[in-house]
Amino acid sequence: MPRTQADTASPLRHSLFEDAYALVIGCSLIVLGLACLHRAGLVTGGVAGVALLLSYVVKLPAGLLFTLINIPFLAFACRTMGGAFALKTLIVSFSVTLSALVFPHLMTLGAINPFWAAFFGGTTIGMGILSLARHQAGVGGTGVITLWLYKTRGWNAGKSQLAIDAGILALSLLVIDVRHVLLSAVSAVAISGVVATFHRPGRYTGY
Repeated sequence: MPRTQADTASPLRHSLFEDAYALVIGCSLIVLGLACLHRAGLVTGGVAGVALLLSYVVKLPAGLLFTLINIPFLAFACRTMGGAFALKTLIVSFSVTLSALVFPHLMTLGAINPFWAAFFGGTTIGMGILSLARHQAGVGGTGVITLWLYKTRGWNAGKSQLAIDAGILALSLLVIDVRHVLLSAVSAVAISGVVATFHRPGRYTGY
C-alpha cells in the first residue's frame, strides 16, 4: 500500500502545553507507583529503587533522597543530552519529590497484596517514565544513562535499564529479605517491560 502524504510528513513538535501535561501525568504515575511499593515494603530498580532502599536504612524521606541521588546524574544529562533535556529532567526530579511529600495528604493506601503492589506499582512507574521519555524528559538517575545509550548507540532503553536494575536488586539483599527482593524484581521487570515494549524507534513519531 503506497504511503500517503500524512505518513511521510515530518512529525510535529509537541507544544509547551503538551510537554507540561505529560510531565504532570508522568510524575503523578511515578509517585503512585512508588507509594504502592513503599506500602508493601518493596524496592525497585533505578534511582527510585535506590532512594526507597536508602529510606529503609537512614530514615530520611524517599523523596529527599531521590533528589540528592539525582544531582550527579543531572550534571551528566546537562553535558551529554543537552540543556533542554537536563532542564526538563530537573523539573521532573523536583516535581516527583514535591509530589511524594504531598501525596500522603491526598491519598492514603490501605492494605495491598505484595505481588499486586510489585506488578501494578512497577507498571505504573513504567508508564510514567514512558510519558516523560516521549517528551524528551526523564526522572534522572539511571534513566539518563539508558536514554543516552538509546540516543547514541541505539540500545534498547528497557533492556539497558533491566541490566542496571539487576545490580541494584542484588545490593538490596543487604537490607531486605529474599522474598521481598524477589517481589521487588517483579516491579523492576514491569517497569522495564513497559519501556522496552512501547519505547521503540519508529513506533512513536512525536519528539
